[in-house]
Amino acid sequence: MLLAKRLFIVAIALLLALQIVRNAAVHAWAGLHPAIAAKVWAGHPAVEISLGLAEIGRAARERRPVDQPIFAMMADASTKSPLAPEPFLVRGVEAQTSGDREIARRAFEAAQRRDPRSIPAAYFLAEYYFRGGRPLEGLQQTALLARLSPGGNRAVAPFIALYARDRSTWPQVRALFRSQNGIEDAVLTQLALDPRNTDAILALADPQHKTPRAPWLSPLLSSLIVAGDYPRARAIWNEVARAGLEPGGLIYDPDFASPEPPPPFNWKLVSSVVGLAERRPGKRLHVVFYGNQDGVLASQLLLLDSGGYRLRMQAVGVSVHPEALHWSLRCDKASEPFASIGIEEAASRGWTFEVPANCPAQWLELSGRSGDIAQQSEATIAALRLEQAGAHG
Repeated sequence: MLLAKRLFIVAIALLLALQIVRNAAVHAWAGLHPAIAAKVWAGHPAVEISLGLAEIGRAARERRPVDQPIFAMMADASTKSPLAPEPFLVRGVEAQTSGDREIARRAFEAAQRRDPRSIPAAYFLAEYYFRGGRPLEGLQQTALLARLSPGGNRAVAPFIALYARDRSTWPQVRALFRSQNGIEDAVLTQLALDPRNTDAILALADPQHKTPRAPWLSPLLSSLIVAGDYPRARAIWNEVARAGLEPGGLIYDPDFASPEPPPPFNWKLVSSVVGLAERRPGKRLHVVFYGNQDGVLASQLLLLDSGGYRLRMQAVGVSVHPEALHWSLRCDKASEPFASIGIEEAASRGWTFEVPANCPAQWLELSGRSGDIAQQSEATIAALRLEQAGAHG
């Protein structure tokens, strides 16, 4: 009963999405100008099809029944042009209106055989399957709609994602992903907006697509971080991004030489009106602060246990306005740092700080602070090391 209820909800959601496609098709049909062509050759099947579709479009907009002579004209067109899909679409709509679902199905399938790229045929078949309690076939037609429609993967992703949350549907969803390029990324990215879908994402993602560039990775990490599940977020990041962070590692890429794994557990480097931060050859980080407005230039999310730590670094080529460039640490979701230090002071004597209790994740940020007069500051950082207080190395 639970599965049936879920499939019913999925069917309703998909039908709402497909209604958008239906409306677009109706407006396209109604926008034709068949009357001009009818004056030249009124009995030509293409003219009859255009006239019929235009009238169907007007009837749909005005929410009134289609006059029976229109169906007769389309039937005549199907006799004259047996390879055209449109008359079969109209025949299917007519059968639906009269309650003959079987004839409607056969008509829509005939239309799709004549034109496999027919968006209306895919729509009507999807509607038929969902209303008939055959969601898998409906899902396949929905995927076809996605292939045929501009931006279609993004349009149908929320509704396929609703279906993919059910573990029992995963084999069919995997088959769907294999059959259509791009839909896996769109659906998994949609699922990633809710951290409760993490197991589904990891189970459905093709192992070859689990890379640092997976489009769903960053939104999934963000969802888990917002939910406060920091250990799982970093474990997934470490596995999918193939970061190689050792258990107990305090900071990632202290040598600024590994740009592939994405933030937030790797460095996020900024290029904006605030300034510029970029990796340089020789395991260095070059930062320029323009001095016009405050802002973060480089940041990384850490998972440090409460207790004391010491950060050491080297700074070369320093041209820094006093206190313009500084390190700070703040608990995730906190607006103010619990520790900070100027970059020159950190380079000259190191930075010792204490992580408070009830602070499971911390943002390490290198920021610029503007003064009364805008003044550019610049530095190159190397040999960054973070260790527990009292440790030697």
